[in-house]
Amino acid sequence: MKKLLLAVLATALAAITLSTPAHAQDNQASQAKQDNQAKPDKQDKQDQRINGKWHFVFDTQGGDREFDAEFSVDAEGNITGTWNNKPATGTYKNGHLQMAFDTYSEEANETATLKLDGQLDDSEAITGNWSFSSYDGTFKATHPKP
Repeated sequence: MKKLLLAVLATALAAITLSTPAHAQDNQASQAKQDNQAKPDKQDKQDQRINGKWHFVFDTQGGDREFDAEFSVDAEGNITGTWNNKPATGTYKNGHLQMAFDTYSEEANETATLKLDGQLDDSEAITGNWSFSSYDGTFKATHPKP
């Protein structure tokens, strides 16, 4: 009888122990779903921050070179916009900007692909690297002040 009582108690304890994690996981999943609904998606915030007008300053061997751009990003992270009033395209995902488009440099007197590879930081600035033809360097871009 004593062995039977111990077996019943052990079975009951095992059933309670095994069912608790599943119940806890259900609560965690439910809480995570509520948290996601309450907070805006981080990518949405980043996408909104990349949209609009930008002022780029390239660090070059001949000194700073300045350019103006305007970007709009879609839900998939594709950027369309302008670079010195000419078409420009690229991608923007998880704060990472990558662009490659043909542009004309009056100073170099040539048309070539301009490549930008940068990161949007918490101060609302994009910093990174650029390359054009045989030239390259670093850049920083900010939203122009109104």
